[in-house]
Amino acid sequence: MITFIKMNTMKHQTILIFTTLFALFTSPLLAQDGNFIKDYLERLENSKRYLILVAETMPEDKYTFKATPESMSFAENLMHIGWAMDWHSQSLMGGREARDWNTDTELKVDNKTKTEMIATITETFDKTITFISNFDTKKLEERLDYFGLDRTKRQVLLLLADHITHHRGQMLVYMRLNGLKPPRYVLYQ
Repeated sequence: MITFIKMNTMKHQTILIFTTLFALFTSPLLAQDGNFIKDYLERLENSKRYLILVAETMPEDKYTFKATPESMSFAENLMHIGWAMDWHSQSLMGGREARDWNTDTELKVDNKTKTEMIATITETFDKTITFISNFDTKKLEERLDYFGLDRTKRQVLLLLADHITHHRGQMLVYMRLNGLKPPRYVLYQ
């Protein structure tokens, strides 16, 4: 009987030690994921404010401007950012069926006014921010097929940020090509 009690006590001590070690090693990792989301959301909020300012600064009669015939227009770049945010967050990371590009006009230019496009992109940013705010950080390391590449959901978020910056950069060039001075970016870092 004494041997059984000793073995049972040792078993409990082993479990306690293992649980403690596990918590010590995983807690910092989970905190880092929480910090990643917090930092990412701050960046996304700043990106939203800056993109809206860029969109507001460009005159509506210049929204159809293209640098070259095969380029997207200023308006198409703006709405493409919204489409990409929706697809990356809601569909790719969230599992919702992707919008049908051929029939869904909510996130396309589709005769929208400048005011309507800005309202749509604002709403899309807000939905994306809400989605990421509620995202389970334990899923950041889940892997996805991203255009034939194996990427984690963390990488998908970083790719989305790059994508927004890429298209916003094109919009800034369009402003310069039209003799306009873009808003200062340094205020939105």
